[in-house]
Amino acid sequence: MEARDPSEIEQILLYQFNDKNLLQEALRHSSFVNELGDGQLRDNERLEFLGDAVLNLVVGHILMRRYPDLKEGDLSRSRANLVNESQLAKMAQTFELGLYIQLGKGEIQTHGREKNSILADAFEALIASIYLDGGFDAAYKIIETNFQPLIEHLHAAANNYDYKSQLQEKVQVEHGSMPDYSIMREDGPDHDKTFWVALKVLDIETRGSGKSKKAAEQDAARLALEVLNKDQ
Repeated sequence: MEARDPSEIEQILLYQFNDKNLLQEALRHSSFVNELGDGQLRDNERLEFLGDAVLNLVVGHILMRRYPDLKEGDLSRSRANLVNESQLAKMAQTFELGLYIQLGKGEIQTHGREKNSILADAFEALIASIYLDGGFDAAYKIIETNFQPLIEHLHAAANNYDYKSQLQEKVQVEHGSMPDYSIMREDGPDHDKTFWVALKVLDIETRGSGKSKKAAEQDAARLALEVLNKDQ
């Protein structure tokens, strides 16, 4: 099956290329170029390299703007959860990008249009082609539009597991009280410690454990929430 007309991608993205060659290059896999044997024809690997950098910059920028209180480690983890092969391949699938990639016959026979690596690379290359064609603002707009739902979902998921915040909000609003955490003990060698935390709030006392103080506090808060919710 031959690749579809790449101009359809412009309609999907709501972006018109000034240089159509950039769009075509972004959708040209190395297997296609190698089979064709045309030394003048470029595959999308150079654009893939640039697209990876553009995606990390823009997604990092969006995360910093959207969540001003997140620390560097949390920002890095959030970005890594958004800009990775699996996530980018899913993004490419929403555009049916695989249908527009020019592949060699061997890759077509082995279902290359469905491979995560090929889809993710093509998506990165596509982002780079937009960046080179329309500048940073054009790339930013495309990335923000398509990644915003993922960022919102990521934030919602993180909130669901932030037991300390949930507990504090619940007891502060409903009872005017604040949880009190204290380290009970630390077990194990320095490179593999387990922390134990005691939590007191209202008439509830729980004990949490974890591989860090923060994890132990989250565990204790989770147990306290279970008690609170059971009593309601």
